[in-house]
Amino acid sequence: MEPPPPSPALEWKFSQVFGERTAGEEVQEVDIISAIEFDKSGDHLATGDRGGRVVLFERTDVKDHGSRREQEKSDYPIRHPEFRYKTEFQSHEPEFDYLKSLEIEEKINKIRWCQTANGALFLLSTNDKTIKYWKVQEKKVKRVSEVNVDPSQGNGSMGSPSTSNSRGHLPNGGCLERPSGYLSNDFSFPPGGFPSLRLPVVVASQETSLAARCRRIYAHAHDYHINSISNNSDGETFISADDLRINLWNLEISNQSFNIVDVKPANMEDLTEVITSAEFHPTHCNTLAYSSSKGSIRLIDLRQSALCDNHSKLFEEHEAPGSRSFFTEIIASISDIKFGKDGRHILSRDYMTLKLWDINMDSGPVATFQVHEYLRPRLCDLYENDSIFDKFECCLSGDGQRVATGSYSNLFRVFGCAAGSTEATTLEASKNPMRRQVQTPSRPARSLTSLTRVVRRGGAESPGLDANGNSYDFSTKLLHLAWHPTENSIACAAANSLYMYYA
Repeated sequence: MEPPPPSPALEWKFSQVFGERTAGEEVQEVDIISAIEFDKSGDHLATGDRGGRVVLFERTDVKDHGSRREQEKSDYPIRHPEFRYKTEFQSHEPEFDYLKSLEIEEKINKIRWCQTANGALFLLSTNDKTIKYWKVQEKKVKRVSEVNVDPSQGNGSMGSPSTSNSRGHLPNGGCLERPSGYLSNDFSFPPGGFPSLRLPVVVASQETSLAARCRRIYAHAHDYHINSISNNSDGETFISADDLRINLWNLEISNQSFNIVDVKPANMEDLTEVITSAEFHPTHCNTLAYSSSKGSIRLIDLRQSALCDNHSKLFEEHEAPGSRSFFTEIIASISDIKFGKDGRHILSRDYMTLKLWDINMDSGPVATFQVHEYLRPRLCDLYENDSIFDKFECCLSGDGQRVATGSYSNLFRVFGCAAGSTEATTLEASKNPMRRQVQTPSRPARSLTSLTRVVRRGGAESPGLDANGNSYDFSTKLLHLAWHPTENSIACAAANSLYMYYA
C-alpha cells in the first residue's frame, strides 16, 4: 500500500504582532524576548524576557464561537488563532552570589505550562539558577460599599481628622508633616463609649483582576546554568537540567530534588561534553531524553536505576571520514530537542541542521534539513564574533507533518517532514512573511538504503546572501519560536517583538 501523497506547502500569512518597533527605535536589552511557550490547549501563550518578566496572552477567537471543531460543524467561518494581552508579572530579579562573586541574571531561560486547576493557570519559569512555580488567577475586586457611621451620633463624633492644624512646627522652624488620616487632639469619644462596633460593608464587585502569586521556589540545586526545564506527564514531577546534571523535582516539594543524571567527571580536565537540553517523553512518565554538546541524544529510563548514568538508547550521526575540522564539534553541538506529540520522534537542532529521529531507530536520523549550509564558508567569521555559539530552538507541528526553526536576519524556516515532502519555506518575522520566499526549493536527495530517508533541503544557498541578494545580518537572530499544539500557527520572537503567523 502506497503512502498518501504529502500535503501541499502551506502558505503563511501574518496574524499579529505585539511590541512592534518603529523604524529606528532602539531596543532595550531587558525587553528582548528569551522564551516562548504555548500551553497544551493552545489557548494561552507565555513569553519571558531578559528583564525577568513573564507576559501572558490569551486566545480570543475561541471564546466567541467555541472550539475549532464546533466551528467546522456550524456555519461560522474558520478563524485563525488570535491572541490578546492578558497580564504580566516580574518573575525573577537580578541577584548576586556572594560565595562565588557572581552576578545572577534575571533573564528567563525557559517557561513551561503546568496543569490548570479551578480556573487558575500554573507555570514554571527559570533563570540561570532558580526555578519558580507561579499561579495566575482571576480574583473579584472587593470594594467598601458603605462606611457604617451611625448618623445618630451626630456632629462628627467618629472624629474626622482635623485639617486646620495638620502641620506641627519644629523648634528650628521646620514643619512636621502628619500622616494622612492622623486624628487631632480634639477627637473625643462620646460619654460611655460607642455602643457597638460598626464595620464597613465590603462587597465583591463584578470586576476581576489577575493576580500572579509565586507558590514555590526551587533553588540551590544547580552549580551551573540551567538550560532546560520539562514537565512530566504524571502532572506531579518535572526535571531541570544544567551543563552537568539533571535533577528530578516534585512540584509540591521545593527543598529537595533527586539527581538522576550526572556527567561530571572526577577530574574536570577529563570533561569532554556537556548537557545542552533535556525533555520528558510526552506520555511515558519514566522516559526522558537529553542532548549533548557532541551532537548525541540519549534516551534514559527512570525505572532502571536511581542514577541514570547508563542510557537505554543513544542517537548520534557519525561524521564522514576526512570531513573533520576545527569547527566540527562546535557546529555539532545540539542547542534544542523536542519530542513529537506522539512521542515517537525527536527533533534536534544543531548549528547547521535540523534532524528528525525515530526513537525506534538509532542508526541515524530519518531526515536532515539544511538550515545554515550556506554559512559553512563563513565559520571563521562566525567564530570570531561568537555567532557560532548561538542557540536556536526548534519546534514541531501538532500533527508531526512539519518542523520549524529560526535563523539570522529575523528569518525562520518551515520544512515538511512527511514522506515525499519537498516543502522548504523561508519566512521573515515581519508583517510580510513571504517577502523573502524562495520559490524553488532544491529536491531532496535520497540515500541508497530505504531505511533512512535523508532529506537535504536548503533554499537560499549563496554564501552570506539571502534569497533577495541581501547580506545576512548576524545581529538580528530569531532564536525562539513555538508551534501551536493543534493548528498551523507559529509564534516567534524578533528582539522585543512577538510575531504570530497562520496557514
